[in-house]
Amino acid sequence: MTPETPKETKTDACCQTGDVAVVDAPPPTTRRHFLFQIGIALNVVAGALITVPILGYVMSAFVKKFDLEWTNLGPISNFPEGEIRIANYENPYRRPWDGETARIPCWVRHVPGGTFQVFAINCTHLGCPVRWFAESKLFMCPCHGGAFYENGDHAAGPPPRPLYTYEYRVNGSNLEIKAGILPNIGNPGNPTEKVKGEA
Repeated sequence: MTPETPKETKTDACCQTGDVAVVDAPPPTTRRHFLFQIGIALNVVAGALITVPILGYVMSAFVKKFDLEWTNLGPISNFPEGEIRIANYENPYRRPWDGETARIPCWVRHVPGGTFQVFAINCTHLGCPVRWFAESKLFMCPCHGGAFYENGDHAAGPPPRPLYTYEYRVNGSNLEIKAGILPNIGNPGNPTEKVKGEA
């Protein structure tokens, strides 16, 4: 006579002597399952790190840009006719943590006849600050040897374009420029601005 096979029953049902109870317990967490979940989490983080900057770049085209503000460079008497002087202005969109970097230098050329050119200080090659040498009448970039004529045109070296210029106006006895964003390839200021009588 063969022994009787125990009968399986659900835990909800009443058990009789000799029945085997089947419990609907969650499967145990294995190391493989745990590592798989960690892998998914790391992939989600990596995807976010890649996607967020790309979305920010694409959406920035739809975000309202800063309006440039007329900013005072000081009295015209600070810029003698026929000379090029450096000036500093306070970024109108400065943040508390900007510190000294909120004070931005630029070069002001007072052209004989009462007109001005206000050049951004950054070289149009890689953005190094250019210096004015009155003896040679050239702006020189110390980083890669770029050179610009006194009217901002490219003279030598790797820079691909003339110095960027600010839009300016004379307001009473003061010289003002439109500031807020450094002139760059996307916002070149007045790239075609030329002083009359110059090439």
